[in-house]
Amino acid sequence: MNHIIEAFWLFLPAGIANMTPPLANKIPFLKNWKTPLDFGFKWGGQSLFGNNKTWRGLVTGTAAGAIVAGLQYSLISDHYNGFTTVAISMILGAIMGVGALVGDAGESFFKRRAGVKPGDSWFPFDQTDYIIGGLIAIYPFVKPGLAVILWIFAIYFGLHLVVSYIGFRLGFKDKPI
Repeated sequence: MNHIIEAFWLFLPAGIANMTPPLANKIPFLKNWKTPLDFGFKWGGQSLFGNNKTWRGLVTGTAAGAIVAGLQYSLISDHYNGFTTVAISMILGAIMGVGALVGDAGESFFKRRAGVKPGDSWFPFDQTDYIIGGLIAIYPFVKPGLAVILWIFAIYFGLHLVVSYIGFRLGFKDKPI
């Protein structure tokens, strides 16, 4: 049971970071910030990542990862160890968030090359890209054991499916998966 809790807790900043871009798209003052990560650059006649991978998503997702990690530290800390410790937690959360979102953008690169249209599901890659990216990004700083890594995949793969469906039902996403 400890591995399950550790996996959920450790990867929560990346999971939240991955959820943030579609939510940020619904915030009125952010909605028009649609600059693609690839700035519209095309390779082989196709955009690198597609118009759905934006700087808005990267910035808001990274910030969300940092905030979640800071809140996590505040919840588990018995006492306040100063600004430096909270800042380190937030930096690690931001790194994990960037990793998750870069993993998602990398998957979009291959998705475009495979001829999958933006917004269409590419199962199971759409559900694992952010997990791989987040784990790679955090690995120089935190090295979870194999059991924790496997639980991260199991938990966040399932959560991705559930949260995507809920987002679809609430109108945040165009398709359920």
